[in-house]
Amino acid sequence: MAGVVPDVVPGRCGFFVEKKKRFCKMIVGSGKGFCGEHAVMEEGGSRRITCPLDPKHTVSEDKLDKHLKKCNSRQKPKPVYYVENINAGAAEGDETLQQVSLCERSRTELDAVLAKLKTAIRGLQCDMEDRVLSHHILQEELNNPSNGDSAHKHLKQQSSILGHLEKLGLLGRGRCFVEFGAGRGKLSHWIHESLKSHDPLKTCKDLQLLLVERCSTRFKVDGKHQDTGVQFERLQVDIQHLDLSKVPLLRQKKLPLVGVGKHLCGAATDLALRCLLETPRFRGNPEPPLKRLRTSEPAADPDPGSVCGSLPVPDTDLGPVLGLAVALCCHHRCEWRHYVGQQFFLQQGLGAAEFSVFCRMSSWATCGLRPTNQDCPPQDTTSHRGDDDEHEPAEEADVVNGFLSAAEREQVGRLCKLLIDSGRLHFLQTKGFSGKLTRYADHRVTLENVLLTAVPSTHAESSSVPSTS
Repeated sequence: MAGVVPDVVPGRCGFFVEKKKRFCKMIVGSGKGFCGEHAVMEEGGSRRITCPLDPKHTVSEDKLDKHLKKCNSRQKPKPVYYVENINAGAAEGDETLQQVSLCERSRTELDAVLAKLKTAIRGLQCDMEDRVLSHHILQEELNNPSNGDSAHKHLKQQSSILGHLEKLGLLGRGRCFVEFGAGRGKLSHWIHESLKSHDPLKTCKDLQLLLVERCSTRFKVDGKHQDTGVQFERLQVDIQHLDLSKVPLLRQKKLPLVGVGKHLCGAATDLALRCLLETPRFRGNPEPPLKRLRTSEPAADPDPGSVCGSLPVPDTDLGPVLGLAVALCCHHRCEWRHYVGQQFFLQQGLGAAEFSVFCRMSSWATCGLRPTNQDCPPQDTTSHRGDDDEHEPAEEADVVNGFLSAAEREQVGRLCKLLIDSGRLHFLQTKGFSGKLTRYADHRVTLENVLLTAVPSTHAESSSVPSTS
């Protein structure tokens, strides 16, 4: 009943949280009436002070020294695979770039930027292929009525990504899947489940799953695979500082690598591409593999050489990269320093300043449908989040009120995304890979519905211009 204060639950803290109109739910120690955070309320309790390492919590003043040794915010030793800024890109010129919001630009400036955009996309294939695929391993879960709308959207996307991996010949044993921006690890979970369904006894022998996530994530699904024998490993590190050639798991069997991600927000996509394709394994040996694997080929036993068929496995710390499938999102959070398509932009007569504006305008693709001068709720742009990741909101679409219609803003936003992604395709081509952009999910499932895929090019394909379809 509204206004009625509930009683204190036995064994719980007796401190009333005024803001939430309820008692604190923390468990108390034996014989105590308050939890550690509110122990100051106890008669004779020690004074609480703000933790010097993290102001978000407090600590008993007389136990400060002991707390600092175990505080989760303390400086921890860097893992062996941590190499600062190894995937960050060159910083020259980026620091002096003055960030100017779209609402601060004049009509003349915006007209000039749009003219540059139209010139740059001339010759690019703008009609992207719609190819929504699925994988049978998720069918039962998709039909499960207990899943809500949000879970159902994620399952559809994961199913399509697995379908694309299978079509490209990348979904198979005898390799290591590296999931960038793994979150709870659901994509890796379904990859494992799909391979286990083929042959449960052999899956664990020649399969590795490496989950890369910079944040400490709750409700991870990794625990479901502790007793399966499959090598699941989670690296809590920013992709910007990850050197794959120093990861012990990858050095053990030197299995070929497949990069996956859903969704890699903004610059994280560029960091992942560098991490995967510019590790020491490729320096001085840019020659692409001669052919890629097919899922129909029989799985090999522990010998990584036999897994690759006729692929030459270099005598290095890691196996070759077989391909990647990454769902893109949040182009407005890209950064020039990290962007792998700088060379492509420079060839178009564009630079860091234009890139910054295009990134801001790219948000119009997902919020441009909102009419201006209309008091209505904003479009739901959260459906593109991977798991429950928090993404920064895109710049408001109506900052150029009266300049473009909602439909025109949306089209400009999509062209900006296409141009940015074309730079990524150009980067993949320089690394000996043939890349492709595909709409892998319906826009009603997610507004960020573009999948970037790539596989090694043949020598004939290496000299061709990458397709953006």
